[in-house]
Amino acid sequence: MPNLHSTAGTLGKTVTQIIHFRNGNKRTFSGILTETIKQGEFTKMQLADGRMLMINTANVDCIEIFSESIDQQLQA
Repeated sequence: MPNLHSTAGTLGKTVTQIIHFRNGNKRTFSGILTETIKQGEFTKMQLADGRMLMINTANVDCIEIFSESIDQQLQA
């Protein structure tokens, strides 16, 4: 059976994602638990603070993914 888990898990247990939408908007989400990312028509993921995020992948051009350690260095 193929491994269908997100490759974002290679960056650590939690990551920050900058999602670039087709209309030009960008949204940044920090504290995404990589083990909870489920990909499909709607990509679903759990955040460390308990929120669940659902993204309609048809409206997304690209997603930038950073490990939490890099995100903290950039904010300092």
